[in-house]
Amino acid sequence: MALILLALYMVFIAHHAILGRRRTRGLVDYYVGGRKMGGIALGISFFATYSSTNSFVGFSGKAYVYGTPWLFLAPAAVIFSFAAWKWIAPRLRHMTAELDSVTIPDFIGFRYNSTTARVLAAAIVLFASFLYMTAVFKGIGNLLQVFLDLPYWLAILLVFLIVMVYTAVGGFISVVRTDALQGIIMLIAAMMLFSGTVRSAGGVNAFFQVGDMPSAAHLFSWDAAMPFPVLIGIIVAGTMKFVVEPRQLSRFYALEDQRAIRMGTWTSTMLFFVVYTLLLPIGIYAHKIIPAGSIADSDLVVPTLLGQGAVFSPLVSAFLFVAMVAAAMSSLDSVLLVMASTCHRDLVSIWRDAESERANLSATRWYVALFALITAVIALNPPGGIVALTAFSGSLYAACFFPAILFGLYSRRGNGPTVILSMLVGVAVLLLWKHLPFAAALHRVFPAMLLSTLVFFAVAFGGKATSGVPRHASS
Repeated sequence: MALILLALYMVFIAHHAILGRRRTRGLVDYYVGGRKMGGIALGISFFATYSSTNSFVGFSGKAYVYGTPWLFLAPAAVIFSFAAWKWIAPRLRHMTAELDSVTIPDFIGFRYNSTTARVLAAAIVLFASFLYMTAVFKGIGNLLQVFLDLPYWLAILLVFLIVMVYTAVGGFISVVRTDALQGIIMLIAAMMLFSGTVRSAGGVNAFFQVGDMPSAAHLFSWDAAMPFPVLIGIIVAGTMKFVVEPRQLSRFYALEDQRAIRMGTWTSTMLFFVVYTLLLPIGIYAHKIIPAGSIADSDLVVPTLLGQGAVFSPLVSAFLFVAMVAAAMSSLDSVLLVMASTCHRDLVSIWRDAESERANLSATRWYVALFALITAVIALNPPGGIVALTAFSGSLYAACFFPAILFGLYSRRGNGPTVILSMLVGVAVLLLWKHLPFAAALHRVFPAMLLSTLVFFAVAFGGKATSGVPRHASS
């Protein structure tokens, strides 16, 4: 059943890859859908792009070890989603069109009139994207390994081939159209995953019964797995991405008009509220189903639940399996597209541009294949777990891009040296924080983001560091 459903899903994404290729007539179409897409589709895509296997496998299972404080992720996702659509989307859509920007690095470069800042931002995007994509590859690899009894390396190979082909062929239009279906599938899957797990655990009240279990009582304390401020830092690092991460912000580039922004705001925010409210408690309920101590890696909690016939029927398990494959694809395709467009436009083309737009399109497609292959190789021996990789990727974006984007949209202050110094301070604090004696009490995303913002503010507002951004764009 799983293979049949997976085959049907592959036919669907192949269809939309071909359709996306037919409707792609230039780089702006391939990168940002020609800036003429509707709010509902982009709102679902904004949700689906973020809600990968990191959510269905990593986030759902993490409450198994992080406990009830992990549930704060749901309101954080809702708040940051709404904030991104309300305060970032309108200005970013207008300014990027004015500046002829199609990536976050070129927005930073154009806004602050600095090629060096643009190149540095592109390098940060590529590094952080490799971390995030490795996490997604690991999640879907673990799922295929457990559910289909495949060798892990073969699972990674299959994911690489599928996502590489349809992303390279279809571009942004294909990605958004497939995300629309994938988002709906994920909504249904979250309902089914929650209801099946709760029923198998003994009902809704089983959540509180876990607190009476000697092996799990600690999960109901504020410091269940780590100091609470550190856990909140992980949550903020994971959800702050909505306002700073290129794969999320690229959706705003493609918005057609103000009505599309309003529709996207409510579509995305409501999806995050419903789906994450259902997904996050699953790790708690799993203690009533999976014997204590039988799982060492929380990333295997959900795959283990899917493999137990007493929890889900074969048909439901097959559907959930395909839904999680779809969740992985909806994130991988977006990140691959961001990496390829960033590499070609912000690193290669600024030194040696191709002679024609067709040649630029062809080169970008080859970069999609290259970055998919590199990530697949890294994922064979990943440097960390799903949540750890996701959190560090989010921390990097927050520390480096938050002041650049915030001040870039809302102020004329700042220039190349200002934003470069801010980004370098953010990176330095992230890397050095763990070596400080009090580092265990606070997650590094907070000091990194705070210090990079303070540096930007002090330099930009303490002198006359202004850029040439159009005045009406920031009014």
